[in-house]
Amino acid sequence: MPLEFELCPGRRVGGAQPCFIIAEIGQNHQGDLAVAKQMIRMVKECGADCAKFQKSELEHKFNKKALERPYTSKHSWGKTYGEHKRHLEFSHDQYRELQKYAKEIGIYFTASGMDEMAVEFLHELDVPFFKVGSGDTNNFPYLEKTAKKGRPMVISSGMQSMDTMHKVYQLVKPINPNFCLLQCTSAYPLQPEDVNLRVITAYQSAFPDIPIGYSGHETGIAISVAAVAMGAKVLERHVTLDKTWKGNDHQASLEPNELAELVRTIRLVERAMGSPVKQLLPCEMACNEKLGKSVVAKVTIPEGTVLTLDMLTVKVGEPKGYLPEEIFDLVGKKVKINIEEDETITEDAIENHVKKVKC
Repeated sequence: MPLEFELCPGRRVGGAQPCFIIAEIGQNHQGDLAVAKQMIRMVKECGADCAKFQKSELEHKFNKKALERPYTSKHSWGKTYGEHKRHLEFSHDQYRELQKYAKEIGIYFTASGMDEMAVEFLHELDVPFFKVGSGDTNNFPYLEKTAKKGRPMVISSGMQSMDTMHKVYQLVKPINPNFCLLQCTSAYPLQPEDVNLRVITAYQSAFPDIPIGYSGHETGIAISVAAVAMGAKVLERHVTLDKTWKGNDHQASLEPNELAELVRTIRLVERAMGSPVKQLLPCEMACNEKLGKSVVAKVTIPEGTVLTLDMLTVKVGEPKGYLPEEIFDLVGKKVKINIEEDETITEDAIENHVKKVKC
Protein backbone atom coordinates (compact mmCIF):
# COMPACT_ATOMS: atom_id res chain seq x y z
CA MET A 1 0.00 0.00 0.00
CA PRO A 2 1.40 3.43 -0.88
CA LEU A 3 2.79 5.53 1.93
CA GLU A 4 0.34 7.66 3.86
CA PHE A 5 1.38 10.96 5.35
CA GLU A 6 -0.27 14.01 6.89
CA LEU A 7 -0.51 16.64 4.17
CA CYS A 8 -2.47 19.09 6.33
CA PRO A 9 -3.15 19.02 10.07
CA GLY A 10 -5.62 16.17 10.63
CA ARG A 11 -5.75 15.22 6.94
CA ARG A 12 -3.73 12.30 5.61
CA VAL A 13 -3.25 11.35 1.98
CA GLY A 14 -2.30 8.09 0.28
CA GLY A 15 -3.23 4.49 0.98
CA ALA A 16 -6.93 4.10 1.65
CA GLN A 17 -7.46 7.81 2.39
CA PRO A 18 -9.93 9.76 0.21
CA CYS A 19 -8.54 11.88 -2.60
CA PHE A 20 -7.37 15.31 -1.45
CA ILE A 21 -8.91 17.89 -3.78
CA ILE A 22 -6.97 21.12 -4.36
CA ALA A 23 -8.83 23.98 -6.00
CA GLU A 24 -6.21 26.09 -7.77
CA ILE A 25 -7.37 29.71 -7.65
CA GLY A 26 -3.92 30.73 -8.84
CA GLN A 27 -4.24 34.25 -10.18
CA ASN A 28 -7.80 33.88 -11.45
CA HIS A 29 -8.81 36.46 -8.82
CA GLN A 30 -7.89 39.21 -11.33
CA GLY A 31 -5.80 40.98 -8.69
CA ASP A 32 -8.90 41.76 -6.60
CA LEU A 33 -8.76 40.75 -2.93
CA ALA A 34 -12.55 40.67 -2.61
CA VAL A 35 -12.82 38.33 -5.58
CA ALA A 36 -10.10 36.13 -4.05
CA LYS A 37 -12.14 35.82 -0.84
CA GLN A 38 -15.28 35.09 -2.84
CA MET A 39 -13.39 32.30 -4.61
CA ILE A 40 -12.13 30.83 -1.33
CA ARG A 41 -15.71 30.67 -0.07
CA MET A 42 -16.88 29.16 -3.35
CA VAL A 43 -14.21 26.46 -3.13
CA LYS A 44 -15.27 25.66 0.43
CA GLU A 45 -18.96 25.49 -0.50
CA CYS A 46 -18.21 23.19 -3.45
CA GLY A 47 -16.54 20.70 -1.11
CA ALA A 48 -12.87 20.95 -2.12
CA ASP A 49 -10.27 20.36 0.58
CA CYS A 50 -7.88 23.22 -0.13
CA ALA A 51 -7.84 26.66 -1.73
CA LYS A 52 -4.50 27.31 -3.42
CA PHE A 53 -2.92 30.44 -4.86
CA GLN A 54 0.37 31.24 -6.63
CA LYS A 55 2.95 33.44 -4.88
CA SER A 56 5.87 35.06 -6.65
CA GLU A 57 8.56 37.52 -5.64
CA LEU A 58 8.74 38.90 -9.15
CA GLU A 59 12.36 40.10 -9.19
CA HIS A 60 13.41 36.61 -8.05
CA LYS A 61 11.22 34.74 -10.55
CA PHE A 62 11.93 36.91 -13.64
CA ASN A 63 14.98 38.74 -14.85
CA LYS A 64 14.83 42.45 -15.66
CA LYS A 65 14.36 42.01 -19.40
CA ALA A 66 11.51 39.58 -18.90
CA LEU A 67 9.69 42.08 -16.68
CA GLU A 68 10.31 44.91 -19.15
CA ARG A 69 9.06 42.93 -22.16
CA PRO A 70 6.03 44.57 -23.83
CA TYR A 71 2.88 42.55 -23.19
CA THR A 72 0.14 43.23 -25.70
CA SER A 73 -1.95 40.10 -25.20
CA LYS A 74 -5.73 40.47 -24.82
CA HIS A 75 -5.15 38.99 -21.35
CA SER A 76 -2.70 41.72 -20.30
CA TRP A 77 -3.19 43.86 -17.20
CA GLY A 78 -0.32 46.24 -18.12
CA LYS A 79 1.90 47.52 -20.89
CA THR A 80 4.81 45.30 -19.86
CA TYR A 81 4.88 41.76 -18.50
CA GLY A 82 6.11 43.16 -15.20
CA GLU A 83 3.15 45.54 -14.92
CA HIS A 84 0.84 42.65 -15.78
CA LYS A 85 2.29 40.38 -13.09
CA ARG A 86 2.37 43.12 -10.45
CA HIS A 87 -1.34 43.75 -10.99
CA LEU A 88 -2.05 40.08 -10.21
CA GLU A 89 0.38 39.70 -7.32
CA PHE A 90 -0.93 40.04 -3.76
CA SER A 91 1.29 41.53 -1.06
CA HIS A 92 2.46 39.67 2.04
CA ASP A 93 -0.19 41.40 4.13
CA GLN A 94 -2.88 40.48 1.64
CA TYR A 95 -1.77 36.84 1.81
CA ARG A 96 -2.03 36.95 5.58
CA GLU A 97 -5.55 38.34 5.21
CA LEU A 98 -6.53 35.57 2.77
CA GLN A 99 -5.05 32.91 5.03
CA LYS A 100 -7.00 34.29 7.99
CA TYR A 101 -10.20 34.29 5.94
CA ALA A 102 -9.68 30.67 4.83
CA LYS A 103 -9.14 29.64 8.44
CA GLU A 104 -12.31 31.43 9.52
CA ILE A 105 -14.47 29.55 7.01
CA GLY A 106 -12.69 26.24 7.59
CA ILE A 107 -10.68 25.33 4.51
CA TYR A 108 -6.98 24.59 4.10
CA PHE A 109 -4.98 27.39 2.45
CA THR A 110 -1.66 27.26 0.62
CA ALA A 111 0.12 28.55 -2.47
CA SER A 112 2.67 27.49 -5.03
CA GLY A 113 5.94 29.22 -4.25
CA MET A 114 7.06 30.28 -7.72
CA ASP A 115 10.64 31.12 -6.65
CA GLU A 116 12.89 30.54 -3.66
CA MET A 117 12.02 33.81 -1.93
CA ALA A 118 8.31 33.05 -2.30
CA VAL A 119 8.96 29.71 -0.58
CA GLU A 120 10.68 31.58 2.26
CA PHE A 121 7.60 33.77 2.70
CA LEU A 122 5.18 30.82 2.56
CA HIS A 123 7.30 29.01 5.15
CA GLU A 124 7.03 32.07 7.39
CA LEU A 125 3.28 32.12 6.69
CA ASP A 126 3.15 28.53 8.04
CA VAL A 127 1.27 26.98 5.13
CA PRO A 128 0.46 23.28 5.67
CA PHE A 129 2.31 22.11 2.57
CA PHE A 130 4.34 23.42 -0.34
CA LYS A 131 3.09 23.03 -3.90
CA VAL A 132 5.87 22.85 -6.47
CA GLY A 133 4.64 24.00 -9.87
CA SER A 134 5.81 22.19 -12.98
CA GLY A 135 8.11 25.06 -13.93
CA ASP A 136 10.26 24.41 -10.85
CA THR A 137 10.19 20.62 -10.81
CA ASN A 138 13.57 20.39 -12.54
CA ASN A 139 14.93 23.38 -10.57
CA PHE A 140 17.00 21.16 -8.28
CA PRO A 141 18.48 23.89 -6.00
CA TYR A 142 14.93 25.17 -5.42
CA LEU A 143 13.66 21.62 -4.78
CA GLU A 144 16.42 20.87 -2.30
CA LYS A 145 15.91 24.08 -0.34
CA THR A 146 12.14 23.56 -0.30
CA ALA A 147 12.47 19.94 0.84
CA LYS A 148 14.76 21.00 3.69
CA LYS A 149 12.01 23.19 5.13
CA GLY A 150 10.42 19.95 6.33
CA ARG A 151 6.88 20.66 5.18
CA PRO A 152 4.96 18.12 3.08
CA MET A 153 5.30 18.70 -0.66
CA VAL A 154 3.09 18.21 -3.71
CA ILE A 155 5.17 18.21 -6.90
CA SER A 156 3.68 18.56 -10.39
CA SER A 157 5.46 17.02 -13.37
CA GLY A 158 4.37 19.01 -16.43
CA MET A 159 7.07 19.47 -19.11
CA GLN A 160 9.27 16.80 -17.46
CA SER A 161 10.56 13.37 -18.52
CA MET A 162 10.47 10.14 -16.54
CA ASP A 163 14.26 10.39 -16.19
CA THR A 164 13.87 13.82 -14.58
CA MET A 165 11.13 12.54 -12.26
CA HIS A 166 13.43 9.75 -11.06
CA LYS A 167 16.02 12.42 -10.25
CA VAL A 168 13.37 14.46 -8.43
CA TYR A 169 12.43 11.43 -6.34
CA GLN A 170 16.08 10.63 -5.59
CA LEU A 171 16.76 14.22 -4.54
CA VAL A 172 13.68 14.79 -2.36
CA LYS A 173 13.11 11.38 -0.77
CA PRO A 174 16.21 11.28 1.52
CA ILE A 175 15.56 14.84 2.70
CA ASN A 176 11.79 14.82 3.08
CA PRO A 177 9.82 11.58 2.66
CA ASN A 178 6.44 13.33 2.91
CA PHE A 179 5.76 14.23 -0.71
CA CYS A 180 3.72 13.10 -3.68
CA LEU A 181 4.05 13.45 -7.45
CA LEU A 182 1.26 14.61 -9.75
CA GLN A 183 0.96 13.58 -13.39
CA CYS A 184 0.51 16.82 -15.32
CA THR A 185 0.67 18.13 -18.87
CA SER A 186 1.32 21.87 -19.10
CA ALA A 187 -1.13 23.00 -21.77
CA TYR A 188 -4.13 25.31 -21.26
CA PRO A 189 -6.66 23.98 -22.07
CA LEU A 190 -5.35 20.43 -22.32
CA GLN A 191 -6.58 18.14 -25.10
CA PRO A 192 -7.61 14.60 -24.06
CA GLU A 193 -4.99 12.92 -26.25
CA ASP A 194 -2.25 14.77 -24.36
CA VAL A 195 -3.43 13.87 -20.84
CA ASN A 196 -1.66 10.48 -20.66
CA LEU A 197 -3.40 9.13 -17.58
CA ARG A 198 -1.34 5.95 -17.92
CA VAL A 199 1.59 7.91 -16.49
CA ILE A 200 -0.25 7.63 -13.16
CA THR A 201 0.18 3.85 -13.37
CA ALA A 202 3.82 4.27 -14.42
CA TYR A 203 4.47 6.52 -11.42
CA GLN A 204 2.71 4.07 -9.08
CA SER A 205 5.04 1.35 -10.33
CA ALA A 206 8.20 3.47 -10.30
CA PHE A 207 7.54 5.15 -6.93
CA PRO A 208 5.48 2.65 -4.90
CA ASP A 209 6.26 4.24 -1.52
CA ILE A 210 4.73 7.68 -2.21
CA PRO A 211 1.20 8.74 -3.16
CA ILE A 212 0.59 9.66 -6.79
CA GLY A 213 -1.90 12.27 -7.96
CA TYR A 214 -3.06 14.28 -10.95
CA SER A 215 -3.05 17.96 -11.88
CA GLY A 216 -5.43 18.60 -14.76
CA HIS A 217 -5.87 21.47 -17.18
CA GLU A 218 -8.49 19.86 -19.40
CA THR A 219 -12.07 21.04 -19.80
CA GLY A 220 -14.84 19.20 -17.97
CA ILE A 221 -14.57 16.71 -15.12
CA ALA A 222 -14.56 13.24 -16.72
CA ILE A 223 -10.78 12.90 -17.06
CA SER A 224 -10.17 14.00 -13.48
CA VAL A 225 -12.71 11.47 -12.21
CA ALA A 226 -10.95 8.79 -14.25
CA ALA A 227 -7.64 9.80 -12.65
CA VAL A 228 -9.13 9.23 -9.19
CA ALA A 229 -10.49 5.84 -10.29
CA MET A 230 -6.93 4.99 -11.36
CA GLY A 231 -5.69 5.75 -7.87
CA ALA A 232 -4.84 9.46 -7.83
CA LYS A 233 -4.66 10.44 -4.16
CA VAL A 234 -4.28 14.19 -4.72
CA LEU A 235 -6.19 16.04 -7.43
CA GLU A 236 -5.59 19.63 -8.46
CA ARG A 237 -7.85 21.61 -10.80
CA HIS A 238 -7.88 25.31 -11.65
CA VAL A 239 -11.10 27.12 -10.74
CA THR A 240 -12.74 30.36 -11.80
CA LEU A 241 -15.93 32.32 -11.25
CA ASP A 242 -16.29 32.99 -14.97
CA LYS A 243 -14.47 31.33 -17.89
CA THR A 244 -14.92 34.44 -20.04
CA TRP A 245 -12.81 36.62 -17.76
CA LYS A 246 -9.48 38.00 -18.95
CA GLY A 247 -6.60 35.61 -18.29
CA ASN A 248 -4.94 32.55 -19.80
CA ASP A 249 -6.10 30.09 -17.13
CA HIS A 250 -9.84 30.75 -17.08
CA GLN A 251 -10.67 28.61 -20.12
CA ALA A 252 -8.97 25.59 -18.54
CA SER A 253 -10.65 26.19 -15.17
CA LEU A 254 -13.81 24.85 -13.58
CA GLU A 255 -16.71 27.12 -12.76
CA PRO A 256 -18.50 26.60 -9.41
CA ASN A 257 -21.14 24.18 -10.72
CA GLU A 258 -18.42 22.07 -12.37
CA LEU A 259 -16.24 22.02 -9.26
CA ALA A 260 -19.20 20.98 -7.10
CA GLU A 261 -20.07 18.21 -9.56
CA LEU A 262 -16.44 17.07 -9.67
CA VAL A 263 -16.28 16.75 -5.88
CA ARG A 264 -19.63 14.91 -5.74
CA THR A 265 -18.61 12.52 -8.50
CA ILE A 266 -15.20 11.78 -6.99
CA ARG A 267 -16.76 10.95 -3.63
CA LEU A 268 -19.29 8.72 -5.41
CA VAL A 269 -16.54 6.91 -7.33
CA GLU A 270 -14.55 6.44 -4.12
CA ARG A 271 -17.56 4.79 -2.51
CA ALA A 272 -17.98 2.62 -5.59
CA MET A 273 -14.35 1.45 -5.55
CA GLY A 274 -15.20 -0.58 -2.47
CA SER A 275 -13.47 -3.83 -1.62
CA PRO A 276 -11.26 -6.04 -3.82
CA VAL A 277 -12.89 -9.13 -2.26
CA LYS A 278 -15.50 -10.65 -4.58
CA GLN A 279 -18.34 -12.29 -2.67
CA LEU A 280 -22.11 -12.51 -2.42
CA LEU A 281 -23.15 -9.29 -0.74
CA PRO A 282 -26.10 -8.73 1.59
CA CYS A 283 -27.62 -6.33 -0.96
CA GLU A 284 -27.67 -9.20 -3.49
CA MET A 285 -29.59 -11.63 -1.26
CA ALA A 286 -33.04 -10.62 -2.48
CA CYS A 287 -32.05 -11.11 -6.13
CA ASN A 288 -30.33 -14.38 -5.27
CA GLU A 289 -33.41 -15.68 -3.48
CA LYS A 290 -35.61 -14.79 -6.43
CA LEU A 291 -33.41 -15.72 -9.39
CA GLY A 292 -30.48 -17.74 -8.04
CA LYS A 293 -30.44 -21.19 -9.64
CA SER A 294 -30.03 -24.67 -8.17
CA VAL A 295 -29.30 -28.19 -9.41
CA VAL A 296 -32.55 -30.07 -10.16
CA ALA A 297 -33.40 -33.58 -11.38
CA LYS A 298 -33.65 -33.84 -15.15
CA VAL A 299 -35.34 -37.24 -14.78
CA THR A 300 -36.85 -39.32 -11.96
CA ILE A 301 -33.98 -40.65 -9.82
CA PRO A 302 -34.75 -43.71 -7.65
CA GLU A 303 -33.29 -44.20 -4.19
CA GLY A 304 -29.78 -45.71 -4.33
CA THR A 305 -28.96 -44.35 -7.79
CA VAL A 306 -25.42 -43.15 -8.42
CA LEU A 307 -25.73 -39.76 -10.10
CA THR A 308 -24.51 -39.07 -13.61
CA LEU A 309 -24.38 -35.68 -15.31
CA ASP A 310 -27.19 -36.51 -17.73
CA MET A 311 -29.57 -36.92 -14.76
CA LEU A 312 -29.03 -33.30 -13.67
CA THR A 313 -29.82 -29.80 -14.93
CA VAL A 314 -29.88 -26.24 -13.56
CA LYS A 315 -33.00 -24.16 -12.99
CA VAL A 316 -34.45 -21.54 -10.66
CA GLY A 317 -35.69 -24.00 -8.08
CA GLU A 318 -37.92 -24.08 -5.04
CA PRO A 319 -36.62 -24.85 -2.50
CA LYS A 320 -32.99 -23.88 -3.02
CA GLY A 321 -30.52 -26.72 -3.32
CA TYR A 322 -27.03 -27.28 -4.60
CA LEU A 323 -25.48 -24.32 -6.37
CA PRO A 324 -24.93 -24.63 -10.13
CA GLU A 325 -21.15 -24.66 -9.70
CA GLU A 326 -21.49 -27.79 -7.53
CA ILE A 327 -23.15 -29.88 -10.27
CA PHE A 328 -19.92 -31.70 -11.22
CA ASP A 329 -19.27 -32.53 -7.55
CA LEU A 330 -22.58 -34.41 -7.43
CA VAL A 331 -21.55 -36.81 -10.19
CA GLY A 332 -20.75 -40.20 -8.62
CA LYS A 333 -22.70 -39.47 -5.44
CA LYS A 334 -25.50 -41.85 -4.33
CA VAL A 335 -29.00 -40.63 -3.56
CA LYS A 336 -30.67 -41.95 -0.43
CA ILE A 337 -34.26 -41.02 -1.29
CA ASN A 338 -36.43 -41.03 -4.39
CA ILE A 339 -36.18 -37.76 -6.31
CA GLU A 340 -38.93 -36.81 -8.73
CA GLU A 341 -38.23 -35.30 -12.14
CA ASP A 342 -37.82 -31.47 -11.92
CA GLU A 343 -37.31 -31.66 -8.15
CA THR A 344 -34.50 -29.70 -6.48
CA ILE A 345 -31.50 -31.75 -5.37
CA THR A 346 -31.08 -30.92 -1.69
CA GLU A 347 -28.38 -31.85 0.77
CA ASP A 348 -30.57 -34.33 2.64
CA ALA A 349 -31.03 -36.34 -0.56
CA ILE A 350 -27.33 -37.16 -0.96
CA GLU A 351 -25.57 -39.96 0.91
CA ASN A 352 -22.51 -38.93 2.96
CA HIS A 353 -23.05 -35.30 2.10
CA VAL A 354 -20.18 -33.07 3.22
CA LYS A 355 -20.94 -29.37 3.14
CA LYS A 356 -18.20 -27.34 1.54
CA VAL A 357 -16.84 -24.41 3.50
CA LYS A 358 -16.42 -21.33 1.30
CA CYS A 359 -13.47 -19.07 2.01
